[in-house]
Amino acid sequence: MRGAGPPWPLLLLLLLLLLGPALPARAAAPAPPRLNVSLDAAPGARWLPVLRAFDPALLRSAVLQIIRARVPDWVLALLGSASAELPRLLPGPYAEEIRGVCDFLHLRLADGLLVNLAYESSAFCTSIVAQDSAGRIYHGRNLDYSFGDILRQLTVDVQFLKNGQVAFTGTTFVGYVGLWTGQSPYKFTVSGDERDKGWWWENAVAALLRGHSPISWLLRTTLSEAESFEAAVFRLAKTPLIADVYFIVGGTAPREGVVITRNRGGPADIWPLDPLNGAWFRVETNYDHWKPAPKRDDRRTPAIKALNATGQAHLSLEALFQVLSVVPVYNNYTIYTTVMSATSPDKYTTRVRHLS
Repeated sequence: MRGAGPPWPLLLLLLLLLLGPALPARAAAPAPPRLNVSLDAAPGARWLPVLRAFDPALLRSAVLQIIRARVPDWVLALLGSASAELPRLLPGPYAEEIRGVCDFLHLRLADGLLVNLAYESSAFCTSIVAQDSAGRIYHGRNLDYSFGDILRQLTVDVQFLKNGQVAFTGTTFVGYVGLWTGQSPYKFTVSGDERDKGWWWENAVAALLRGHSPISWLLRTTLSEAESFEAAVFRLAKTPLIADVYFIVGGTAPREGVVITRNRGGPADIWPLDPLNGAWFRVETNYDHWKPAPKRDDRRTPAIKALNATGQAHLSLEALFQVLSVVPVYNNYTIYTTVMSATSPDKYTTRVRHLS
C-alpha cells in the first residue's frame, strides 16, 4: 500500500486559522499621493498645492456631506453666528490655514472649522507601538472612519517643509489641516485614537471657547516643535484638549514607546513599553487598556494574537503591516494603514485600504 504524504491542505488551513484571516497587503493597497506643504509660505496659501491636485467639486461635496451627517444643528447655528470671531478664538496658524482652504473652495469659514472638528469626534482606530529584539521601535496604525468612499479618495501623505527640508510627515484628508498620524524624522512617531466619553460636541465647543486645543492640532504642533521623544510625550500628556484621546508615541531608542490615555485636562494613564518584562508591544484601540475590550468591537485581542504569532525577533514594518491587516483589526471602516519608524524616516508608508 502506498504511504500517505503530509496533509498539506489541512495543515495550511490550520495555520491560517491560528494566525487569523490576513488579507493581501501591499499589492491590493495603493499608496496615496505624497504632496508638500511649505511652512515658509503664508498660512492662507500653504495648502494650495494640495488643493489644486484634487477636484474642487469633490472637496466641497465631501465637506458639506460630513457636516450634514456629523454636526448637530445647534452647533451649526452657534458657529455660523460667531464666524466673525472664529479667527480670534483659534490658535495660529490653523485659523488662517482653514480660511485659505475655504477661500479656495468657496466655503464659509465656519464650514471649514466644522469639518475639521467633525473628524475629531468619531474616528475608530488601532495603533501599535512595539520594539524588536534588537531594540528598534516600530509604530503602525489603522484609521477607521465612516464616509470611506469619499475619504479614501482624499487621503494624502503630506511632507511639511521648513527651509526647503522635510521637517515632519503626516497622513491626513484634503481640507483637514490637523494630523492623527505623523513622524518627526530621527525623533519620534505619533498617532491618535479616539477615546469616546460622550456628549462630545457640547464639551468640545465649550473647551474650544476656553482656548483648549483640538487633538489633531496638538499632534501636528508637537511634530513641528518637540525636539525629542520625551518632549513630545510631555507636551501630548499635559496640554489641555477639547476632547479625550489616546496618544501613541514611538521614539528612537529602546523602551521609547508609550500609550498616553488623556482626559481633557491631563493624563489619566501612562502605559510604557516594558520589554525587559516581556511587554515588547502595546496595542491601543478605542478603549482603556485596563478594562476588557467590548465583545462587539474587540480589535485588541486579534492584534495581540497576531503580534505574539509574529514574535519579537521577526518584527519589521512589513510584519506590522500584516498584523494591521488581520480582520477585524482591518475592517470595512479602515481608510488607511500607516507603518513608520523614526529611525528610518524614508520608510514611512501609507496604504489606502479597501476591504470589500
